[in-house]
Amino acid sequence: MAERANAPAPDAAGQSAPDPAARASQASRAGRVSRVGWRAELGRLAEVAGLLGLVVTQPLLDVLGRSPDFFLFHRADRGEILLLVVVIALLPTAAVALLGVLSRLAGRTTRSVTHTLLVGLLLAALAVQVGRHGTPLRGVPLLLVAGLVGAAGAAAHRRWRAPGRVLRLAAAGPLLFVGLFVFVSPTSTVVLPRGEGGAAGVAGPGNHPPVVVLVLDELPLVSLLGEDGRVDAARFPHFAELAGGSTWYRNATGVSGWTPYALPAMLTGRYPQRASAPHYSQYPDNLFTAFGGLYDVRAEESITRLCPPSRCEQPVSPEQGMGVLVRQAGGLLRQLTAPVDSRVDPEDSYRERTRAEAGIDAAEPVPADPKFRWDSLDDNQPARFTSFLAGLRPAPRPTLHFLHLLMPHSPWAYLPSGVRYDAPEDLPNDGEGWTELARGRHLAQLGYTDRLIGQTLRTLRATGLYDQSLLVVTADHGVSFTRGAQGRGMDAIRAAPGEVAWVPTFVKTPGQRAGRVDDRNWQHVDLLPTIADEAAIRLPWPVDGRSARQAPRAEAGKVFYDRPGQPTPIAGGVPAPLVPPAPHPLVGTAVGDRPAGGTARVADLAAYSAVDPDAGRLPAVVWGDVPDEMPDGTPLAIAVNGRVGAVVPVVPRDTGGRRFAALLADDRLFHAGANRLDVYRVDPDGSLRRLDLS
Repeated sequence: MAERANAPAPDAAGQSAPDPAARASQASRAGRVSRVGWRAELGRLAEVAGLLGLVVTQPLLDVLGRSPDFFLFHRADRGEILLLVVVIALLPTAAVALLGVLSRLAGRTTRSVTHTLLVGLLLAALAVQVGRHGTPLRGVPLLLVAGLVGAAGAAAHRRWRAPGRVLRLAAAGPLLFVGLFVFVSPTSTVVLPRGEGGAAGVAGPGNHPPVVVLVLDELPLVSLLGEDGRVDAARFPHFAELAGGSTWYRNATGVSGWTPYALPAMLTGRYPQRASAPHYSQYPDNLFTAFGGLYDVRAEESITRLCPPSRCEQPVSPEQGMGVLVRQAGGLLRQLTAPVDSRVDPEDSYRERTRAEAGIDAAEPVPADPKFRWDSLDDNQPARFTSFLAGLRPAPRPTLHFLHLLMPHSPWAYLPSGVRYDAPEDLPNDGEGWTELARGRHLAQLGYTDRLIGQTLRTLRATGLYDQSLLVVTADHGVSFTRGAQGRGMDAIRAAPGEVAWVPTFVKTPGQRAGRVDDRNWQHVDLLPTIADEAAIRLPWPVDGRSARQAPRAEAGKVFYDRPGQPTPIAGGVPAPLVPPAPHPLVGTAVGDRPAGGTARVADLAAYSAVDPDAGRLPAVVWGDVPDEMPDGTPLAIAVNGRVGAVVPVVPRDTGGRRFAALLADDRLFHAGANRLDVYRVDPDGSLRRLDLS
């Protein structure tokens, strides 16, 4: 009876109801299972977060942390930079977490397999980065080895607990990487600026003329020179005009191949000693602070912010926004994670916005030079330059006009006439055939830069400022196009210092009419002392440079800084002109009907069927592929509308699958509407065979 009294009462269906204690036990077990499941899920998420931190967050924030100029150029404010950091650190993990939730809906087995695959893929991606830096493997062999590493790592992770525990510890990595970026990296100065600039200079006795400073970028002196060692007046008439009315410091050298070091040295008068952001909080004593007490300052800076808000108004321009930052960061990540070498240089992403893109409406007179045929092409000129020209007006107070213009710096996109063209971003700059193409594109953009110099001189004369002003035109550094040493790093400095260090430097003093050449040992730390002397401003801090009003340096040696605080001695004087190869005799000739003799593939053939020159764009770069049986070195003649515009060699196929590329720098080859593009094989006897294009 007692047992029956304590037994569970039957329910309506005649079944015994569960014991309350049993129900509680079942609920407890279910709760423990649920908690264990969520702990396991959090553990998986931590493992993936740790791997993503090593594969994505660390390499991206490392490069961007060492490149504050990237954010300065893109006009990113503190909020945008921090938001980008959040995107880099959290968005990949959030995407993986969503994938985990979706795979969990398909069951525990699917979730487990999905996680193992993710771990293997991320380990393979990490192996690619480590292998590229620590082994000679590249391309497919590196991918195969990385795949094996990823598979072995995934198997070990599935079999043993220790790898998972290590990965969960690595989940703290992203927080560490973010902290280093925000508080320690050179970019931290841009995120958390400290200081407001140094003391103003002291006005000395004498005249304080208007000062106009135009700093170009990536312009070797040798690019301007003709065979006689003078500025090539046929190719660069406005640079020649400038030289004819100013003092040309022909033995002038920059102090670094990297703008974030070179430009602060020019504007502070001091050699680079530490890797700092080119920001007023790091360089409080500079041209703008020295002149800010006496002069109105109108500064157009591109990738520096040396002028503090208290000394000058920064120009207002349309924000470029998060979209640009995210796209550039994505492109940078592709470079960092690729199984092939890539020169990660954020400066390669610097493209000056055009006047039309920036929404600037400024009427320009029609150029007198007949080769500039379309008025609408003025829309192509960089917005920063248009704003600079608009400010060149007389003022009641002495005024400092400053522009750092990223011309003729890559990416190369302009023909000498001002027409823009498109080209693949991954065209090589080095190697057989590619070096010559890179130099040709550089010289074409330099031709367009010459046009901008002409507009500057015309504007100064039209406003009456030319005779009154101290005018300085120079460049921060050059660039090497020597095969095997292309660029601005130490290899280029050792192989071709004349291309990297020596830059054009022209100084026109007020009232100067005749040009002269001064071959003193000018180094770009001399720029600020010279400008201050000519403007009767005494600098309130010591400088390493020497004013051109002082006696020249006795020593002939120069120094160059690939890294701050590490001077590299360079020897030599004014570099000899680089005599370009004679143009191929076929260039400019008309081509009639020629027999067919092979095939070629050309990218974007449709672009030639509807050309609109008045839009300011032309398909001026031709690139493609030819069959493997065509030997390397075979000349190809590229013709538009029956006239040869370039002759280039067939070269080994590059990573983009291209075996030839050519620049058609003469825009007179094109006309409105449908244009005919032909590619011919040039035989040893000079005869041409037309290639069928696809």
